[in-house]
Amino acid sequence: MTRIQEFKDAFNLKGKKIDPKELAKEYAMILIGTFLMAVGFVVFVSPLKLAPGGVYGIAIILHHLFELPIGISGIALDIPLFIIGTLWLGPKFGVKTMAGIISLSGFISLLEYLYGYEPLITDPSADFLIALFGGIFIGLGLGLVFKSRATSGGTDIIAMIISKYFKHIPIGTILICVDSVVVLIALMVFKDWSVPLYSLLVIYVVGIVADKVIAGFSSDKVVLIVSEKYDEIRDCIMQDLNRGGTFLKGEGMYNHSEKKIIYVTVSRKQLPQLIYFVHEIDKRAFISVVDASSTLGEGFDSLEEKALS
Repeated sequence: MTRIQEFKDAFNLKGKKIDPKELAKEYAMILIGTFLMAVGFVVFVSPLKLAPGGVYGIAIILHHLFELPIGISGIALDIPLFIIGTLWLGPKFGVKTMAGIISLSGFISLLEYLYGYEPLITDPSADFLIALFGGIFIGLGLGLVFKSRATSGGTDIIAMIISKYFKHIPIGTILICVDSVVVLIALMVFKDWSVPLYSLLVIYVVGIVADKVIAGFSSDKVVLIVSEKYDEIRDCIMQDLNRGGTFLKGEGMYNHSEKKIIYVTVSRKQLPQLIYFVHEIDKRAFISVVDASSTLGEGFDSLEEKALS
């Protein structure tokens, strides 16, 4: 594929039909996501002098050193990285990532003007909760940006460039190393061990929350049932729980006997009922329960909506 074709793909210039509603939804998610991230950075993270990696971790350090506006510093670092990433890796980031970069800087600058730089709570004992909520807000916003099929830019681009030349190292590991460098810089600048410790907490919470937003907050349970009375259990699942399932073929490890394994997904409320029914039918049954972060298909969330969300 030529570089011109890559640009057409990235910026949707091939004459491909665009659904206005879908496009509006994606950009709305970017705007909501970057606003939540801005709240996390300005209201929660910056007053504690935390630098949870990334471009805005560096911007927060610069703000506390030289009183530079966080939003301006962030976009001043982000745009050159975006250009470098486009030149080195091709235009895979697209206009949505640029929209995210600009809107995040804009929202941060707006909140700096309206809210200022004062801590939300002045009690040092509340620093843990402030850092925690900062991570939650940034994670929620970042997850929405990712769901719109954009990227957060910044150090993600640095990690992708390094990964191009060190393909044996996972990009996630590289990103952690890059963000850790920012955290160490904050330690050297502020000379306060609480800064890197709370920053690492924010990084951890951001990762968990962003993953949850992307995968979903489903409370469904995947249940695997091994029983000789699989027909009776099947009837119970279909008639009493109004659920379907799948028979998987298995083989016993001890005597190599053939087994039918029931694979079924139920809601959290239905799980106790299912366990009770299985126990009543076969007290020797084996049950394994696994959390399902997202369940898509008939009877659950729409696969089509999830794919296009």
